[in-house]
Amino acid sequence: MTSTTFDFAQWPPSLTDVQINALTQHATTYALSHGLTYLPPGATQPPSPSSTIHAPISLLPSPIPRSLFEQAQRLQSSYNILYAQVAMDDDFLDNVMGAVVGVGKADEFVGTLWRGWKAIRDEEIVQPLHLGLFRSDYLLHTGEGDGRISLKQVEFNTISSSFGPLSEKTAAMHRYLNALTNYFGVSPYFKSENFPPNDTTARLAEGLAEAHKAYGVPGAYILFVVQPNERNVFDQRWLEYELLEKHSIRVVRQTFEELATSAALDPDTRVLRLTVSPALSPLGSLSTLEVSTVYFRAGYVPSDYPTPTHYTTRFTLERSRAINCPTIPLQLAGGKKIQEFLTHPGVVERFMRDADVQSIGTATKDLRETWMSMWSLDDPDPPVVPSDYPLQRTMDEPRGTTAARALADSLVLKPQREGGGNNVYKQDIPPFLETLPAQDREAWIAMQLILPPQGLGSYLVRAGATSDPNGGNKVVRSETVSELGIFGWALFSRETGVRERGDAGWLVRTKGVESNEGGVAAGFSVLDSVVLVDG
Repeated sequence: MTSTTFDFAQWPPSLTDVQINALTQHATTYALSHGLTYLPPGATQPPSPSSTIHAPISLLPSPIPRSLFEQAQRLQSSYNILYAQVAMDDDFLDNVMGAVVGVGKADEFVGTLWRGWKAIRDEEIVQPLHLGLFRSDYLLHTGEGDGRISLKQVEFNTISSSFGPLSEKTAAMHRYLNALTNYFGVSPYFKSENFPPNDTTARLAEGLAEAHKAYGVPGAYILFVVQPNERNVFDQRWLEYELLEKHSIRVVRQTFEELATSAALDPDTRVLRLTVSPALSPLGSLSTLEVSTVYFRAGYVPSDYPTPTHYTTRFTLERSRAINCPTIPLQLAGGKKIQEFLTHPGVVERFMRDADVQSIGTATKDLRETWMSMWSLDDPDPPVVPSDYPLQRTMDEPRGTTAARALADSLVLKPQREGGGNNVYKQDIPPFLETLPAQDREAWIAMQLILPPQGLGSYLVRAGATSDPNGGNKVVRSETVSELGIFGWALFSRETGVRERGDAGWLVRTKGVESNEGGVAAGFSVLDSVVLVDG
């Protein structure tokens, strides 16, 4: 928590139309020149793209108090260790996320993943190592009532933590604009020392390279499991190029549908091998490649598994000797129900004690200070409501559901989903609860809303129609909310313990206040970066 003399309502500084047009031209040209790009919209994308558009971006970086930015960076190591410990606790995951007694009973997607993982455990797991490329997301919170601003966690991502490379390029773009124009002198904060470095691409590639090294076969490939017709392909390609250029590790990209026919396990060793076409083969002919590491940029939403074959393919990868990023238990550990359960008394303390973390009291206190109140809809005793507080209940519904209805204006409801567009907010909560089947309540959590600084704004730039006389770029000045993500990685097993890196770079996504959701790929946000301010 920090007190700050910075006035968020005065951001962004005023710019003239001439200045906005100049910055837009410099920013979009830089983005296109440096691979800060998307594939253009379309029903399908060709195997060999012939055009790109710049990613959605902000013209100015967003202000974040220096002390809170540094706090978020310090916390990442503790979060890496915490979620690694959760992923290695089979009994805990069975109880919270399982299909027998946990969330998997109410959520078919979670239940199917859990059942597949349980079957693999019963057979025998041949690769004990897990790799996590993580991102912890935060908002600034002004709800303390004393003018102080604190850092509050939105969620912790354990699968497909995207936009690392493009966030690095966005930060570089803002440094370039500052160096070129000094942003026309409109703010004293536009100094080089207030633009923190961001080397996310190298740090995330480092985590993948460490897993490849642990596998022990230098000539093996890293497999990127990707979605078909992926528009955010360049964010992934920059990791691929870093792995080849800095670590001499090759990458092969496949969808679940392609893997259904290309992937096979050695019946004795469970080595994962792919039969790939000449276009993907380094030999220019039909080849079989051994896989050291499986990096999932798909598989986090039910739509990634349209048929049972897609789940079977996921389980084949999990059964293999390749190191999965993430494993199914690590993906389950990122569920919203886990986030809520960790807030229960003694839970996070137990995991940090099991990890033999020094200064457990300090570590757990620092983590807990970033959490809002959360509870399950089937909770009999939600933490924000005193036990003697009268609630108008509907039939025999749980007190947690009644509390969510009564306090709806200050809440968000979250399912066990990633990727944006899944949550229910404020006034939409009561009618949603009326239609939610009782057996599905366990799959949802209620979370008190984080209250960002009001009046903060930005200039948001999205690529538009190429026939637009202004060059196809739409610039909107909007009141905004900015979300800070901190990256980290961990390579771990019960036998080796946890090796992790907490300082793996950062991301800022900015959206208009009228949008509840925050996903860039889902179309809600733009890529942004940080200018450090007082505090």
